[in-house]
Amino acid sequence: MKRLWAWVALGVGLLYFFLPLLGMTEFSLKMRRGEYSFDAYAKVLADPRFQETFSYSVMMALFTIVFGVLLVVPTAYWVRLKLPWARPYIEFVTLLPLVIPAIVIVFGYIRLYNTSSWLPLTGTATGTNVLLMFGYATLALPYMYRAVDTGLRTIDIATLTEAAQSLGASWTTIMARVILPNVLVAVLSGAFLTFAIVIGEFTMAALLNRPAFGPYMQILGANRAYEPAALAVIAFAITWACMGLIQLVTRLSKHTRAQR
Repeated sequence: MKRLWAWVALGVGLLYFFLPLLGMTEFSLKMRRGEYSFDAYAKVLADPRFQETFSYSVMMALFTIVFGVLLVVPTAYWVRLKLPWARPYIEFVTLLPLVIPAIVIVFGYIRLYNTSSWLPLTGTATGTNVLLMFGYATLALPYMYRAVDTGLRTIDIATLTEAAQSLGASWTTIMARVILPNVLVAVLSGAFLTFAIVIGEFTMAALLNRPAFGPYMQILGANRAYEPAALAVIAFAITWACMGLIQLVTRLSKHTRAQR
C-alpha cells in the first residue's frame, strides 16, 4: 500500500510539472492557424536580438565559469588542507546568495560602483560587464563551492599534496596538474549549473542595463504571444541540457574509474 501511494505521489508530481510545459509547448506550435508549425521558433532564432543577447549571455557564462573555478577550487582546497576549522564559516558565506535577493546585491553594486564612487565600474561597458560577471559568480557560488567541495571530499588531498611536494612540484603545479584533474567532474557539474543560472538570470542584467538573454525574454514576453512561449521552451531545453551533461559526465567518470 505504501508503495502504491508513493507511485501516486510521483505521478501527481510529474503531472504538476509536465502539464504546464506541455501546454506551453503546444501553444508555441500554434502560430499558424489550424495547424502545428515551428514558425514561432523560426522567428525567434532568426531575430538578431536573440542572437545578440544569447551570444552575450553565453560569453558572460564562460567568463563567470572561469572566474568561479579560479576562485573556488584553490579556496576549497586550501580550507580542506590547512584551515579545516574555517570550513563552517566559508560554507556560511557561500550560502548568503541563497538568502540575499539578487535585487539587493545588484543595488549594492550600483551604490558602491557608480560613476561618482571610488571605483566607477558602471561608467563603461567593460566595467559594467565585469561587475555583472562578479554578480553572476556570486549567485552561482553556493552551487560551485558545494560541487567542488564534494569532489575534494572523495580524494585524499593531503597524501596527493605531500607526494607532489616530494617530487618538487610548486603550488601552482599541484593545483593545475594534481588537484584539478581529480575534481574535474565536480568542477564541470558546478560549471553547467553556473551556465544555466547565467542564461536565465534577469534582475542583475536588467538593472545594470546589459544586453543579456533574461531581459530579452521579458521584453519579448511583453510584446508578443507565441514567440515568448517558444523562447521559454528553448530556455528550458538549455537548462535541462546542462543537467543532462552533468549526469553524462558523472556516468562517464564512474565508467572510466571502474575500468581502471
